[in-house]
Amino acid sequence: MKGLLAKKIGVTNFFDQNGDSVAITVVEAGPCYVTQIKTIEKDGYNAVQIGFLPKKKKHTTKPLLNHFTKADLEPLKVLKEFKYDNYKELNLGDVLKADIFSVGEKVNVSGISKGKGFAGVVKRHKFKGGPKSHGQSDRVRAPGSLGQSSFPSRVYKGLKMAGRMGNSGVTIKNLEILKVETDKNLIFIKGGVPGPNKGILEIVKR
Repeated sequence: MKGLLAKKIGVTNFFDQNGDSVAITVVEAGPCYVTQIKTIEKDGYNAVQIGFLPKKKKHTTKPLLNHFTKADLEPLKVLKEFKYDNYKELNLGDVLKADIFSVGEKVNVSGISKGKGFAGVVKRHKFKGGPKSHGQSDRVRAPGSLGQSSFPSRVYKGLKMAGRMGNSGVTIKNLEILKVETDKNLIFIKGGVPGPNKGILEIVKR
């Protein structure tokens, strides 16, 4: 299996083999359950759908309840597909844990970044701001000129302006796994990963 769904636990320090302190993110990867296997013959592509985190039946729709019943599983909160050509190795209801990863392996981690709300251009796009002199003391954090002269007399689409910041999909590539605790399904990843604590992540082998 190439990847797992996980939950971000938090950030701490870790001492590597050289005794150096390294910032790491602790992630709970699994247990995940195989809820569906897709094949080229039936669906047009090979993939495995897995589920993560338990969910109450009363909060689950009837179509999803039937979906989980086919795999002989209790309802799960998060479902995600992973492309996987060796799908014949897996069966419905199989449990996938953190032991699919190993120390030193490189992974890509995807998640939803922290929402910052409405932000100006200095915070959102790292603008420098205007000068505090020449009668501009009230325009320090303003974006400045947005348009052109008499032509085309409009603001182009896609210009960097103030607006909603964060709460968007982010993928950080090539992160190294420093430690794996298989009994607790914990993975220690070097550096930071997207999102807040308890946020859902997708971890994929490179």
